[in-house]
Amino acid sequence: MTNMELRRKVGYRPRSHRAPKRATPHSPRRSHAAFLALGEDACAAAWEMDTVEGSREDSACLLTLLHRPSRLQLALPLAAKDAESVAAALGGVRSVLGAGGARRVFRAVLTDNGAEFSDEGAIAALIGEGPGETRLFYCDPRRSDQKGACERNHVEIRKLLPKGRGIRFDRLAPADLALAMSHVNSEPRGALGFATPARAFRAMLGDDAAALLDAYGIEDVPVDGLDLTPGLIARARAERGDAPLS
Repeated sequence: MTNMELRRKVGYRPRSHRAPKRATPHSPRRSHAAFLALGEDACAAAWEMDTVEGSREDSACLLTLLHRPSRLQLALPLAAKDAESVAAALGGVRSVLGAGGARRVFRAVLTDNGAEFSDEGAIAALIGEGPGETRLFYCDPRRSDQKGACERNHVEIRKLLPKGRGIRFDRLAPADLALAMSHVNSEPRGALGFATPARAFRAMLGDDAAALLDAYGIEDVPVDGLDLTPGLIARARAERGDAPLS
């Protein structure tokens, strides 16, 4: 096959060959090897955490949290791509779930070595890690494929907020994110027996799942009402009288 026959590949820009950023240091007990040592079942039930950036002019970005078993993805606004903003966003999640709920929901979290995830102590505490246990883990340097489910699901977010179109994340309203993630999480997935991530998430985590979905405005969208195009948010903003995102 040629590149022209691969629909997604022809949309990618050539990779840059800049020197890689230095990996964020972390405790050995939080390595990817330590994560795998939890066992197959624990790894399969983990969350993956990452960020999604908007245009170059933006200071804001998104924190994404993907629940591996259900493919449910949360997208939380960050004022900046830094450790303080990540802690603030996770603090909001903890306030929804409470200390007990955070411990039930976040059994293990896998993220990358970005500077925004450098405060391992704060993140670990917010997801409910207690003395003598480890719940936060980091991928090996330059191995984003180790949290590939999150990376792949970013493609769904980019359908609504495409890169390279000048879309300003600084202008995103909570209603925009709620609408976008309602549609992303209402798309049936073959890996779930064609259930939707939102319904699978509720079935697996019960009241905790319902609390999170309600707090972030994620609703079930009928299949015939799904719209995974940039026009979805553009129309909603126009109806509210908000300026375009680009």
